[in-house]
Parts: sequence; C-alpha cells; structure tokens
Amino acid sequence: MNFEHSDKVKDLQARLRAFADQHVYPAEAQFEAEMDAARRAGNAWQPAPVIEGLKDKARAAGLTNLEYAPLCEIMGRSGIGSEPFNCSAPDTGNMETLVRYGTPAQQDAWLKPLLEGKIRSGFAMTEPAVASSDATNIEARIERDGDHYVINARKWWTSGANDPRCKILIFMGKTDPDHADPHRRQSMILVPMETPGVTVLRHLPVFGYDDAPHGHAEVLFENVRVPVSNVLLGEGRGFEIAQGRLGPGRIHHCMRLIGRAERALEAMCRRTVKRTAFGRKIADHGVTRERIANARILIDQARFLVLHAAWKMDTLGNKLARKEIAMIKVAAPSMACQVIDWAIQAHGGGGVSDDFGLARAYASARTLRLADGPDEVHRNAIAKMELGAYL
Repeated sequence: MNFEHSDKVKDLQARLRAFADQHVYPAEAQFEAEMDAARRAGNAWQPAPVIEGLKDKARAAGLTNLEYAPLCEIMGRSGIGSEPFNCSAPDTGNMETLVRYGTPAQQDAWLKPLLEGKIRSGFAMTEPAVASSDATNIEARIERDGDHYVINARKWWTSGANDPRCKILIFMGKTDPDHADPHRRQSMILVPMETPGVTVLRHLPVFGYDDAPHGHAEVLFENVRVPVSNVLLGEGRGFEIAQGRLGPGRIHHCMRLIGRAERALEAMCRRTVKRTAFGRKIADHGVTRERIANARILIDQARFLVLHAAWKMDTLGNKLARKEIAMIKVAAPSMACQVIDWAIQAHGGGGVSDDFGLARAYASARTLRLADGPDEVHRNAIAKMELGAYL
C-alpha cells in the first residue's frame, strides 16, 4: 500500500485549497444571507446566486477513488465546498450509477447534463412506513404495464427532490415481490421529476436546518408511468446496483466528514489560544489539550482507514472491499461528531449558535450515522465477515 499522492493529485490539492481560500470560505456568509432572504421571501428552494457564481470559476477532473479522496476532504471543509465542482451528493453517486449501469440512451438523456452541471438529481430509496435500514422491507411497487412501468410509493429523505434543478430521480422499488431470493425483488428505475403523479409533499429539516436549496423531501408517487427503457441494468438487479453505487459514495461522505472535522479542530485551536478562563488560556487547561490531542488522533485514524478502503476498492473492487467500506461508514461519522462536539464545547455558547458553523456541521455529521445505512447495520456486517473465518 502506498498512499503517497500522485503529482496530479498534489497539484489539484494545491489548486483546490487556493480556490477554497479565495472563493469558497468568503462566500459562506453570502450564501447564508441569500438563503435567509429567500426564506423571508417565502421560497428558499431556489439556486443561490453565489453558488452559481462559484460554479463558473471551477471545473472537476476524472480520478480514481484513491486520487479523489484527498480532494473530497478539501471540498468537505465547507458546507458549500462540493457543489462548485459538481461533486455534491447525491449527484456524484447518481452519475457513477449511470456510468456503470446506464444505457447509452440513458446516459445521453441524464448523465451528460449532470456531468455538465446543467441539472441536479435525487435518490429515492427510504420509506416512512418501513424500517428501511433493511432494504428488503421496501414496499414501493414497480409494476409492468405493456411498454411502461407503473410506480406507486411514498418515499422520504429523497435527497435533492426540493431543488428546482432536480430533474431526475433514481428510484428503488419492487418489481417481483414474490421472488424466492429477497435480493432479486428490487429494481432501480429512472423517474423524471416532471412525470405526472410525482408530488413533493414537504421538505424534511435536520435538527431544524432545511439544507435549502437542495435538502431532503417526502415524495408521493401515484400511478407514475415511465417507459420500460428507464429501468437500470434490468429487473431484479436493484441490490446489485445499490452496492456498486454506495461503495464510492461512502468514500465521498467519509472524506467530506474528515474535512469538516479538520476545520472544526482548527476552529477549536484558534478559539482556545485566544480566550482566557480562570487565569489562563483555555488552550493551557489539561482537558482542552487532551481533547485537541485526541481529535488529531481520531481524524488521522479515520483518514488512513478511508484511504485504505479507497485503495482496496481501486485494486480489488467494491465487493472485496465491502468490510473496509462498512468500517469507514461507522468510523468517520462517529469521529466527526466527537471532534465537532469538542469544538462546540470550546466555543461555549457560541458553539451552538449559527455564528461559527459548528452546529450545522454537527447536524450534518450526525445525519450520516444514519444515511447510507445506520451504524448498527454496518457493525453487524463487519462482525459477520470477521466471524466467517471461524464458522
């Protein structure tokens, strides 16, 4: 294993850091101001002008998982750091899905405009009526009717469906609910947002944050008809696609979290060397130094774990890297929650305000202990793979 970054990655890292320093971080306050103004006007679900301006200044490059991971960390330092480079969730995962499993016609219709940043997309999997951590529970129906499929379902946490730029959903549901193999009952299908019968019922805030203009939504699908040609890969292959999609997506999530944790640690250090309590700098108190030290250890442990998973995916494939992928999905969000929590404590009352971005960062990190599978599911999978050698 060699985690030394290539010259290409080092060059891109330098360019990304410079871009973030010059454009992204200074734009954060403007983004919040634009979103606040949009909320007061009664419609936050519109593209923020400052983000559109950043997009004009940035372009993304094609990379392996191991090459992309350190770049994703830099983007993840800011809540608005990924979109200017067209590297935001769920678009990155959806684009990879279309690259791997889409037909040429599907790629022409949806992949190209996604790659060009002309549209955005959503991912509709989780349902309010069932425990969706076990995806075999999903009840959404996709029924064949001649040259069309008819879809009926209620989904929630459908990422991106509130965004007016969201034009296409990747939807998971059952095409063969009675198949003997429960992992062959599900399919994935492309559903254009403008299809009759698709209704966004509400946006879903996280700890009070609406994540406008993108956000998450509860969506109703009532007798939605899409052509048979919209199915991805074929009937009964939804779980196969999910595994191919979620592996790289978890690398992206985890490296963004590492970037967010790094920035929280930086904020904690800056805050504690400037503030005095009980006669000395907060940074000189033993509990503060212990937390700073532990934060550094936790961040670096998580980073190397993620880079190892990315390396294994690149060299052996997603299937043989599934244990490492599950491990990072547990480790990185828990690490980020802890580091951000310590940073909040170091900021006192300011830490839970909106002035420092830490409360929003914590909300985002905490959500990722559930998104793409909760901790408990991943721990169970890891244990089964470990025990496999002994059974």
